[in-house]
Amino acid sequence: MAEGGSIERVLIVIPARGGSKGIPGKNLREVAGRPLICWTIDHALEVDGDVRVVVSTDDPEIASTARAAGAEVPFLRPADLAVDTAPTEPAVEHAITRMANDGFDPDAVVLLQATSPVRRPGTVARAVDRFRPGDLDSLVGVVPQTPFIWHMEAPPRAEYDVASRPRRQDLTPDTFLYRETGSLYVTRTDLYRNPGNRIGGRVELFVMDEIEGIDIDSEADLRLADIVLRDLQASLR
Repeated sequence: MAEGGSIERVLIVIPARGGSKGIPGKNLREVAGRPLICWTIDHALEVDGDVRVVVSTDDPEIASTARAAGAEVPFLRPADLAVDTAPTEPAVEHAITRMANDGFDPDAVVLLQATSPVRRPGTVARAVDRFRPGDLDSLVGVVPQTPFIWHMEAPPRAEYDVASRPRRQDLTPDTFLYRETGSLYVTRTDLYRNPGNRIGGRVELFVMDEIEGIDIDSEADLRLADIVLRDLQASLR
């Protein structure tokens, strides 16, 4: 793809369902002194230019909190797009359609997951700036990890040469593996419309700091995010 020209209008979508079986009320849980979703809204609001920051939620309390934090919540997400089994892409497509119908038809969409609240200052803005020239179709946030990964097969299979195991300090960017954080995706809007995926066309990896890879699925993850965010805020004072 990569034929759509430079990026001007950017829609940042932060999905935030009200229902969460693993951690009830997860998006509003207090982390480092604030509701979880507020951290991601702050990161989105750092992006300059023709940008709209929209929270897609089915929950009035999340909507109220998001508005107070500076995001737009111009609609509530339909119930069928907010069930546990609903994938993220249809919710983003719904937000695109609603915003386009209201006169804001974006060139690109940034998907930020509120459950990945740890980002360094300017991370989202840097990702958008990388995407703006228009030479990419999708940008995927990743964090590096060592290649010491095994597959549970018979017999087990390693992702690295066990006969010449490298030292971590000798690893290079080409020998690390890179894990999607789920935190950040930037995508040409047309990819959400067809084929309906956040990743496609010409893809580039956007390497994030290792601490930015926290994804909250458990109470332990919440505690870890709380510690890291407090430490990060203290280092910036």
